[in-house]
Amino acid sequence: MDLFKKLSSFFWDILESITFALAIFVVAYLGLFQTAEVVGASSYPTLKNGERYVVDKISYRFNAPQRGDFVVIRSPRNPNVDFIKRVVGLPGETIRISAGKVYINGSLLPEPYLSKGDATEPESFLGENEDFVIPENHLFIMGDNRANSSDSRDFGPVTQSDIIGKFIFKWWPPDEFGAFP
Repeated sequence: MDLFKKLSSFFWDILESITFALAIFVVAYLGLFQTAEVVGASSYPTLKNGERYVVDKISYRFNAPQRGDFVVIRSPRNPNVDFIKRVVGLPGETIRISAGKVYINGSLLPEPYLSKGDATEPESFLGENEDFVIPENHLFIMGDNRANSSDSRDFGPVTQSDIIGKFIFKWWPPDEFGAFP
């Protein structure tokens, strides 16, 4: 009988540990972090199809998004679909597209992450040489592969409340595991 008690106690300890670990994982996943997979080429070559990232869901509760952050957002057209885009314009800024370049408050936006020779073309929301002031609590987002990206040039600025989180590190493929710049 003593052996039965020891085995029973051992298995209960294991079950408690597994339950506790699972509870921690669920709380962290639902409230603090989640994963995101790149599907498509809208930010190629910065982000490649099939890469996977950990997304920080809490930092924007305390700090505002910064230009250059890669964010996961709910699609403005279909809230069941998530987009991965780069923050280009911040609230209160004036954005303009002119001759294939992006201007913020009249100054050329340096975009070293774009492939050489890539041009930023206007779309249905923001036309060539049109100034647009980004409203408070909104962001202007774009993919790095501008010719292959549905983004704020097409559907307008996104609300900050539509942001799910920002990329913090890559976990797939394993040979590229590490912090995301």
